[in-house]
Amino acid sequence: MGASKTDLFTKQQNDLANIAKALAHPARIAILQHLARINTCICGDLVDELGLAQPTISQHLKELKAVGLIQGTVEGTSVCYCIAPKTWKHYRELLNKFFDSNVTEGNCC
Repeated sequence: MGASKTDLFTKQQNDLANIAKALAHPARIAILQHLARINTCICGDLVDELGLAQPTISQHLKELKAVGLIQGTVEGTSVCYCIAPKTWKHYRELLNKFFDSNVTEGNCC
């Protein structure tokens, strides 16, 4: 969607679309699951964990960082990543609210 059209939608709709885009690849889901499971910052062991090339993982980390789901710090020559707790909570609340919409069975085609 072109940047000029996003202003037609609410902030909540744009936030949901951004998180959906960030979660739209199984490698990103795996990265987030791994980071959530270990619940600490990691520096470089994602290649061994996921079996993907470092440039591929770096691109996925970039996408996750762009929406604020992860945060990173530079330590020497490596970058360490972890879940960004405030953003994680915000997106969890948005997704819960979205999926808690009152949809009933039998009222559709």
